[in-house]
Amino acid sequence: MTVYVIQEMPYKDVLSAEEYGDLKSVIEPGYQLVLSPDPITQKIKNVLKDFNDNDYLLLIGDPSIIGLACAVASDINMGRFKVLKWDRKREKYFPIEMNTRRIENEPERMDVT
Repeated sequence: MTVYVIQEMPYKDVLSAEEYGDLKSVIEPGYQLVLSPDPITQKIKNVLKDFNDNDYLLLIGDPSIIGLACAVASDINMGRFKVLKWDRKREKYFPIEMNTRRIENEPERMDVT
């Protein structure tokens, strides 16, 4: 199991996320998506290339990079990915499972217009 730390934040302690797997950095601190997302997109794809159902994304860093990493993980793992969300009140990470593709036998949503 691997916990992919989306973007390193030098003054944030994320070691408690090791409870869910080995920590691996995706993007170094200081990077931002400004004009061209292509270089960062390629780096995220390279780091997440082996992403699977046992792994987590730790949602920390530039919001646009977080969104991109979630999209890449979803694409690599057939719409499924798990994230670790920090709860300030309880001061711990909580896992959340996501599935961006329709599940078999799930009723289709009605389009109300």
